[in-house]
Amino acid sequence: MSSIIQGYEYDIFISYRQKDNKYDGWVTEFVDNLKRELEATFKEEISVYFDSNPHDGLLETHDVDASLKEKLKCLVFIPVISQTYCDSKSFAWQHEFVAFNRLAKEDQFGRDIKIAGGNVASRILPVKIHDLDPEDKALFENELGGVLRSIDFIYKASGVNRPLKPKDERAENLNHIYYRDQINKVANAVKDIITAIKRNTQKYREVRREVVNLIHESPKRLNPKFLIVSFLILVIIGLGYFFIPKHSKSSDIIEKSIAVLPFRNLSNDSSQAYFCDGFMEEILNNLQRVREFTVRSRTSTDQYKKTTKTIRTIGEEMNVNYLINGSVGREDKNLKIWVQLINAKTDKQIWSNDYMREMKQIFSLQGDIAKDIASELKTILSPEESKMIDKKNTENLEAYNFYLLGNDYYRRNFEKQNFEIAAKMYSNAIESDPKFALAYVRLSICYLALHWFHYDGRIDRLTKSKEAIDEALKIDPNLPDAHLALGTFYYWGLLNYSKALEEVDIAQQQLSNNAECYYLKGSIYLRAGEWSLAKKNYLKALEYDPGFSRIFQNIGITCSLLSEYEESEKNFNAAILHNPTFVEAIWQKSFMYLKWKGSTIQSRATIAEAFPSDESITNPLLIESKVLMDIYDGNYEKAISYLTSKNVEFINVQFYINLRSLLFARIYSLTNMPEKAREYFDSARVVLELKILENPQDSRLYSAVGIAYAGLGQKEKAINAGKRGVELMPISKEAYRGVFRAEDLARIYVMVGKYDAALEQIKILLSVPSRLSVKLLLLDPAWKPLWNLPEFKKIIKPFSSDASGT
Repeated sequence: MSSIIQGYEYDIFISYRQKDNKYDGWVTEFVDNLKRELEATFKEEISVYFDSNPHDGLLETHDVDASLKEKLKCLVFIPVISQTYCDSKSFAWQHEFVAFNRLAKEDQFGRDIKIAGGNVASRILPVKIHDLDPEDKALFENELGGVLRSIDFIYKASGVNRPLKPKDERAENLNHIYYRDQINKVANAVKDIITAIKRNTQKYREVRREVVNLIHESPKRLNPKFLIVSFLILVIIGLGYFFIPKHSKSSDIIEKSIAVLPFRNLSNDSSQAYFCDGFMEEILNNLQRVREFTVRSRTSTDQYKKTTKTIRTIGEEMNVNYLINGSVGREDKNLKIWVQLINAKTDKQIWSNDYMREMKQIFSLQGDIAKDIASELKTILSPEESKMIDKKNTENLEAYNFYLLGNDYYRRNFEKQNFEIAAKMYSNAIESDPKFALAYVRLSICYLALHWFHYDGRIDRLTKSKEAIDEALKIDPNLPDAHLALGTFYYWGLLNYSKALEEVDIAQQQLSNNAECYYLKGSIYLRAGEWSLAKKNYLKALEYDPGFSRIFQNIGITCSLLSEYEESEKNFNAAILHNPTFVEAIWQKSFMYLKWKGSTIQSRATIAEAFPSDESITNPLLIESKVLMDIYDGNYEKAISYLTSKNVEFINVQFYINLRSLLFARIYSLTNMPEKAREYFDSARVVLELKILENPQDSRLYSAVGIAYAGLGQKEKAINAGKRGVELMPISKEAYRGVFRAEDLARIYVMVGKYDAALEQIKILLSVPSRLSVKLLLLDPAWKPLWNLPEFKKIIKPFSSDASGT
């Protein structure tokens, strides 16, 4: 039986630890009694999800029943809180309680709703059967973000702390509660919540009905008195528009949308450009602290650094009403700043000002400019907003200069980005000012980026990152950037998605209109396999950062994994439009066409549009793509010639590792030259085995060496290595990278002749969002041994529309 509200699976979800039902079936008895009470409370049939034999004690690496996600789409979530429930490693805690808490915050009603009488109730309705240890209570309240309010079923006596039973006498219970009354309280609380939800749903339907009626009903003759009254009401509304202060947040957002364009560097020294960019960014950051403003991120406005586009064009592209530009002159100990505010619709200057200051006044000047702009836009700053703008991260000019240099090295284009140098600059800033919390934050992010993008097990960058974050929070516990960094640490460092989201939520309390928060949440949801939430947050990030090509790229990736190819194509095109040499987006788009079309034509065209000649292609990813497409098309001699002409040994990305020698080995295997193939497989084996000694936790290396072992006929070693890769990075731990490991294991099984095992992996990959499709299976000759097997044909049959191109 489904929920009484359309779009939800159940009305009530009961979550509990199996341990609490083993002894005397307390939870089963509670559910049976609650169902009877609900029948006497509601006119409708209320559906209850209760798994009488739930999974328990699962860790992150274990398989989680995918259907649970649908079952969690409920109106009311009732956790049975016991001495064992508050366990972060348990299935009930991690995959039911934490998961629902996150989902409820994102859905149409929210987790906390207003009930009759104006009070607010949570859709999480705890039923407590034990008094909790302080640390368990703290864990629960930390996840809930508030005080634990529960309906208690606890029998208390001297030395006794157990669940209340129906036959327990009220007088003998120190809590003086009666089982039947508590059941009734639960049912009434459920009724309050569901009634409020139904009321909200009904209001929405009535609004929609009124809109439809306004569109479709023919006009009727109106009573003259009604016309007079209506006219007076309109007059009052009109007067109110002009004389009543505006409090509507949505209208303010539309009115006060701002893009801060790159400031011009007036210094003769071009090497001072980083200082100019840093000054502009600080003004932008201060404006973002004003809730009444919607401010575009720097990553969107950087594209206009040397633009010839008109003000109106930029305003339209950024979808803003106001533009700010200016210039920075720095000579010795003096600063000369010019700033202007422009109406983007009319291309008319609203305000401008020159600021002459000494360098030591730079920190107060950045705040003064933001306040002047707010004043010109008739915005009254709250005390909290003024305090945040006036806050100085450092007053040490040397430290600040090192900090800006660090930002410059960190934020350069991918080819020139240097996390090591950026980390050194931030360390220098900290040495100059040990209380510079923001420098610690940026240093921690550098260490995390080096771990995430350039994994090296010999260097403990995670420990260094956490130490830097802890120091930042010690200096400034409320610094939102530090919480954002801690969220990144839990995501990039530990793949702990729930903790990562907690920290981003804390940061968002102060950074409510910050694109980075939404972008990070989208990326976390992507890796956690929460595809719809990933897209939702990426799209929200685009509102604040409409020119950031990496957001478009990640939406393209998400849609490609979901086989939503037209939407994927559109977003990859947008990413490349904003950054025509964005190699990763070009590579991903090229692969998407292989998966979608089962042909290399559009994939080749994608690369050729960006790099018309083979000589211009130097990136290992694109070189590998060109070689693979020649393999798919059977152009083996061309593949060998092209690979020979390119100086590339490693294809090293966070998803997989490939070697030039493995590509040669693959080609020679297909051209029936086993000795040549064996030579290259063995060469790859030697390199990869040495790499594994250096980085024994790198899942990519095991998958790659497994392919080398398979090519050498070492079947058992190949399978064990492939399995080890999957074990280190399973789909349940990381939905995106995990599919690479599963696909590599399937390839190994094919190479060693274990076709049934290969088909099992393919079944998994076709049943979840992954890189594999039937068209790609039928294009890549690596899978050719499977093509005529009855079981293979059976597996691909449900995807026949994919195979036929319709």
